[in-house]
Amino acid sequence: MMRKFLLILLCACALVGCREYKISEDPSLRLSFSCDTLRFDTVITEQGSSTLQLKIYNRNASALLIDRVWLDNGDVFRVNIDGEQALERLTHLELYGHDSISVFVRCSPIKRNNSNTPVLIEDWLHFHLSNDVSQAVLLEAYGQDVKRIGKAGCGRTYMDDCHLTAEQPYLIFDTLIIDKALAIDAGATLYMHSGACIFALGDVSAKGTKEAPIVIRGDRLDKLFDSVPYAYAGGSWNGLYLQTEQVRTYEFEYVDILSGNIGLYAFSTCTSPLPMLRMNGCRIHNHTLYGLVLQHMDALVTNTEISNCASYCVYCDGGQHDFVHSTIASYFGYTTIRIQTVAKEDAAAVYINNLRKTEPKTNTSFYNSIITGFLSNQLVVATPFDRYYPGSFVGNYLKTDTLRMPHAHDNVYRAAQDTASVFVNDFYQYKEYIYYDFRLDSVSPAIGIGDSIMALPYPIDRDGISRSGLKPDAGCYQHPL
Repeated sequence: MMRKFLLILLCACALVGCREYKISEDPSLRLSFSCDTLRFDTVITEQGSSTLQLKIYNRNASALLIDRVWLDNGDVFRVNIDGEQALERLTHLELYGHDSISVFVRCSPIKRNNSNTPVLIEDWLHFHLSNDVSQAVLLEAYGQDVKRIGKAGCGRTYMDDCHLTAEQPYLIFDTLIIDKALAIDAGATLYMHSGACIFALGDVSAKGTKEAPIVIRGDRLDKLFDSVPYAYAGGSWNGLYLQTEQVRTYEFEYVDILSGNIGLYAFSTCTSPLPMLRMNGCRIHNHTLYGLVLQHMDALVTNTEISNCASYCVYCDGGQHDFVHSTIASYFGYTTIRIQTVAKEDAAAVYINNLRKTEPKTNTSFYNSIITGFLSNQLVVATPFDRYYPGSFVGNYLKTDTLRMPHAHDNVYRAAQDTASVFVNDFYQYKEYIYYDFRLDSVSPAIGIGDSIMALPYPIDRDGISRSGLKPDAGCYQHPL
């Protein structure tokens, strides 16, 4: 045992002895870098960026001396090495053998490019060694001009009519209140600053397409970690609110509402008739409270994914609500990495409140849809008497107890012993760069269970795949057999 200990000690001493502190002038020695290009992706112009890290390694046994560091341009990127931000002062930076040092780089506010598309910005960070070797790392960012609405910290911005186009993205800083009509063109992008929200008090027409969807998301375009964009973290902005005392029409086509506190909150004080919300091809994903809330509101939701909310993905209270070929999937925080600011509540994916004693009563139906998640029960129908509930459930895949209602039939229920995957990926594997994917797995129990009559008005799924078979799949995605 003593011999083994002495052998380990001698090996350790030998390794320490291999590390030299004398600076080498050997021209064959080089530095190594954690990357050859440090990329910032897209940076909104007139704003700064987060800070990225570059590691410099001396993988040689001998020490090396960095006697000069400089940028070609130096007008955008700011560099901090060993606590020093003035690069001209870095004239004697020793890096011992088998040692490393960190370099921190950020973008200062980029000037406007006067362009509708992102403009590439590059600079070279050079290192000259005392052995007369020069090496460089490319710094790269894309500057994107935006149209600003409001100012940070000003509280509220009021507009009568609002028409948002796709020419440039919009950056919304605070609470935007639109008194009359809101129109959003296909391909428009709305970046929402922290805490920002939109209150639409009039009609809304948001008409995207599969090729040019409307995107509403937070304004952090950088990454939490190497494989985790800020877009994957919920709560980066507040929400989109539809609020009215009158009958309104809300049209949403291919609108992606991502990573806020609340996706879409539709509320009215009407009793009869009610405002009408139509959603087709939309995606409401990754919110720290609710996905879609319907209160005193009629709704037709088709070919739509509503997924990953810490509380209810869908909450229905008052009105006629029909969900056809929609996917409701509750896997918020279902991953091994902690990136969310809140934990998943013990809440079902869908909650239907049919307990109200006043008008409007609740009548919510699901056809050819999926309601599931990682908790045991994902559908709650709060009704005094099941046998009198007026809503229908036909051709669905449901993770809940068997529905004993007069208009519930031809559904497939998730059983405890089921092992088949419903989706391509319901778990965020961040190390493998695999995000949630709620398209159907090849062995999904939701394949071929839909009602063919209910599918007739919706022959194409959210991805443009035909539902021409005898039995359509449940959910907004048809499996491409």
